[in-house]
Amino acid sequence: MEDAEHLYDLLKGFETAMLVTRAADAHLHARPMVVAELHADADAYFVTSVDSPKVAEIYADADVLLTFQSEHQYAAVYGRVNVVRDRALVARVWREEWRAWFPRGESDPAIALLRFDAERGEFWNDAGMRGVQYAFEGAKAYMRGGRAPRPSDHGRARF
Repeated sequence: MEDAEHLYDLLKGFETAMLVTRAADAHLHARPMVVAELHADADAYFVTSVDSPKVAEIYADADVLLTFQSEHQYAAVYGRVNVVRDRALVARVWREEWRAWFPRGESDPAIALLRFDAERGEFWNDAGMRGVQYAFEGAKAYMRGGRAPRPSDHGRARF
């Protein structure tokens, strides 16, 4: 559970995530999404338009991936997403800057929320000495014409 708490601590600093869905042609489709609300168990809400192509993709296949990235920290969280039309919830998470997309404000009938239910995830942290060590090992490999250690093996934890 410590890793899950660490993941939440890492994720709560992010304003956006990349939401990856499966398009109708079976290809993966990624797009940035503003995090409307994040819970301690990594469940989250995102605002969208009911007319968005991602809504149709979610109805066809609700399994999605969220990715988060900063300069030294990375996370991938896998789960399922559902379209929610709860007006009280929309009012609770509403941000005035969203009016650019929803001119009628929080009562705009085009607004829907995507409720992401996290199932599993992993994160990588290259900050501190581990990051310095990894960067050193990568530079050394480059200078010698060798191969750097795999980033997926460095600073990784799962929940």
